[in-house]
Amino acid sequence: MDSIWHRLRYRLLPALLTAFGVALLASGLLSYTSAVEGPPIARPLASYQPLPTIDTTITLPGASIGPDVTPTFPAGRVATRIVVPRLDIDLPILLQTPKYGSYPLCDVALYIPLLGQPGQGRATYIYAHAREGMFLPLLTVSMRNNGARMLGMTVEVYTSDSWLFLYTISEVNRHTLNLDEAINTTTERLFMQTSEGPNGTVPKLQVVADYLSSAPTDPIEAHPKAHPRICH
Repeated sequence: MDSIWHRLRYRLLPALLTAFGVALLASGLLSYTSAVEGPPIARPLASYQPLPTIDTTITLPGASIGPDVTPTFPAGRVATRIVVPRLDIDLPILLQTPKYGSYPLCDVALYIPLLGQPGQGRATYIYAHAREGMFLPLLTVSMRNNGARMLGMTVEVYTSDSWLFLYTISEVNRHTLNLDEAINTTTERLFMQTSEGPNGTVPKLQVVADYLSSAPTDPIEAHPKAHPRICH
């Protein structure tokens, strides 16, 4: 019997687990042959005292009975303002609509609607030109020691339902050619993009920030007056 168990433990079982997965164990599909035993001998059960009846009307202190109160993502929430205090960046955020053409507007930041919004547990992607009064400080700082100075800086993102989300810069990715990291992100993160050269330059600068905290905020702070300008 010991030799059978030894073979099962060290040869057969690992192979089965590797080939078919732990699900076989859970579903009862995995079995092995053991020595034949006689039928069980019936024995009378020992007497016992019945368990006490529980009063289901009693509510313990702090107990919560009812529906899940986990907050859900509010319909219609979008980012409305982005601030990087230590870089003097403070821009309204808009969605660029067809009436403005395809070239990114000036004097505002823009978001990619196919990705997430703050609080959605995905990547929020915000971009703006590398121009004065816009995202130029991101580019300028990134050119010195690969932007190490930006690491740890706080980024503030306000939303249309008057919430403030705080993020901490954790990555400075220069010469980026795609949105793969943002698309594959499954946690609350912020991506900021700006240009690294004149119109038509393909590589972009991506600055990534991790979620820190969020809280309701002053509606006035969350709804800045935007003055988008068509530029080339």
